[in-house]
Amino acid sequence: MAHDSDILCIGSVLWDVIGRTQVHMRKGGDVPGRIIRLPGGVAMNIAMTLSRFGLRPGLLTAIGRDREGEELLAAARGMNMVTDHVYRSDDLPTDQYMAIEGANGLVAAIADAHSLEAAGDRILRPLANGILASPEAPYPGLIALDGNLTLALLEKIATDPLFARADLRVAPASPGKATRLLPFLTHGRGMLYVNLEEAGLLCEAAFETSEEAANALVRRGAERALVTDGGNPASDATAQGVVSQTPQDVLVTRVTGAGDTFMAAHIAAEASGSDRTQALDRALTAAAHYVSGGDAK
Repeated sequence: MAHDSDILCIGSVLWDVIGRTQVHMRKGGDVPGRIIRLPGGVAMNIAMTLSRFGLRPGLLTAIGRDREGEELLAAARGMNMVTDHVYRSDDLPTDQYMAIEGANGLVAAIADAHSLEAAGDRILRPLANGILASPEAPYPGLIALDGNLTLALLEKIATDPLFARADLRVAPASPGKATRLLPFLTHGRGMLYVNLEEAGLLCEAAFETSEEAANALVRRGAERALVTDGGNPASDATAQGVVSQTPQDVLVTRVTGAGDTFMAAHIAAEASGSDRTQALDRALTAAAHYVSGGDAK
């Protein structure tokens, strides 16, 4: 079987269309700014950061056979990603995400991941048919997983023996999809990367700090939980204890993709041998560089 990547990134790979302005925006605002299109989606954002840290990610996702899909795959290959195992659909278009960001942060966003949801478990075939793994030889490596997948598919991943040996790292796509991660609490699988709001949704509670939230997720069944809270301390909890650190104070110029950058930097740090404290520090530093307008490093 071919193991030609350092980590599998499973989930949304799409085009981000983002409008940014330097002024505060209100509902109904019409202001000057810039509109850009760039590769995005949670799995893609994670993969791009992993590539910058020297890892070679493999993508498991659904991408259409349209012009947008061909351009997206070419961009991924240009960043040293393995795209051989991507599910290509003849009748599903390439997904996309649209966001508006102002000086006051994310104003609004719409994620169109309908093709990924419609593809379902077809994106996982390489993990069952012997290409990357099989029922007799489950995939043994790192997997970054995002909550754009359907609840049914996430439930399958949380319980399927095909993933029994994998080091699962799981993130919601947004607060609106946070409860899709409940199977990983129920079955005690994987490490969850969530923000304070998402932790509250998963636990049906309100938390004042990331440490409180991370510990609550572990009590609810999480194998490990890393909770962020903007410029406030972030916390990494296991049954053995919690580690917390405060992010650098930086000028925020962009927010879309910040959580994915944080998660990828943390995974890369641990893959290189960093302990929990070092990994959290490296992830917070990478996220700070990203939101202030630089590349993660």
